[in-house]
Amino acid sequence: MEINPQDLEPKNAYKLLTGSVIPRPIGWVSTISSAGIANLAPYSFFNAICANPPHVVFSCGMTPNGGKDTLNNVLASNEFVLNIVTEDTAEAMNQSSASLDAEESEFEFAGVTPVPSKTVKAPRVQESPIHFECIVKHTYEIGDWEGAATVIIGEVVHMHFEDYVLLPDYKIDNSKLKVVGRMAGADYIRTQDAFSLGRPK
Repeated sequence: MEINPQDLEPKNAYKLLTGSVIPRPIGWVSTISSAGIANLAPYSFFNAICANPPHVVFSCGMTPNGGKDTLNNVLASNEFVLNIVTEDTAEAMNQSSASLDAEESEFEFAGVTPVPSKTVKAPRVQESPIHFECIVKHTYEIGDWEGAATVIIGEVVHMHFEDYVLLPDYKIDNSKLKVVGRMAGADYIRTQDAFSLGRPK
């Protein structure tokens, strides 16, 4: 089958993209509103994009009511925290995707603990073993209303790691981290079935 994306309804383009580009890492983004409400939501349109200086990116889709709480908070505060999702926090991550009112905190709803960050006002998820505190460097609006998104690029200004996930020489022990990835629909994947390939010289 050959498909011209311009002939697709946005929901069908979304299904084809998210069913093909798998597995995707999950950015568990915490922010804080101008009223001091801590917000938490997962984003699987997420990745690391630069190491010097370190930057991450995630894409926040629009809703029928406008921008999501995460997007509104990021644009107002110019900061966020990126928390890494593991097998132990997967259920809480899923709970935090619920559509709550802006006055409600997903931290409380998902049963996770907000802890202060070092350099930004947004809290971290205590149960996550890795956190990246970020300041917003760029935002880009992409697309039309239905299916549109805002791309947010943040510079990592502070990092937190639980000692048990670290190996010597600044490497991560993936067997201890046990991160999970997003597939399509309601499906997720564990990352314990790894194999190695040496780079060609």
